[in-house]
Amino acid sequence: MADETRTDGSTGDDVVARVAITPEAAVLVRSLRAQHGPLMFHQSGGCCDGSSPMCYPAGEFQTGPADVHLGDLDVDGEPVAVWMSSNQYGYWSHTHLTIDVVPGRGAGFSLESPTGQRFLIRSRLFTDDETAQLVAPQHGVL
Repeated sequence: MADETRTDGSTGDDVVARVAITPEAAVLVRSLRAQHGPLMFHQSGGCCDGSSPMCYPAGEFQTGPADVHLGDLDVDGEPVAVWMSSNQYGYWSHTHLTIDVVPGRGAGFSLESPTGQRFLIRSRLFTDDETAQLVAPQHGVL
């Protein structure tokens, strides 16, 4: 799927994706990638904008054993890794997460902050069939 953004959470095989991105958010990701190079997201669940996914240049946010790699978003064939703190994952492991964008001020450390837009997470519970197809996410640095 080289020239398409997956928005339905599927991976093109029998594995159910844990993360997806809306077409609107993909537009902002493309713009940020043009300015900053490869990107990544991290959802910390902490006190500082913890409910918003934070967008960083790939590798700028150091992930470790306390982080879970939920998967990669496919934006025009280029992967955008999505990470979450293990503690937060404990609460959200049963949900499919979609990165979306809305008007507003982004998180202070997130790349979209000066754009007048902000990323947010939309979630839904996995169905029983989807849960049965989930693959355990990886922990630590990739």
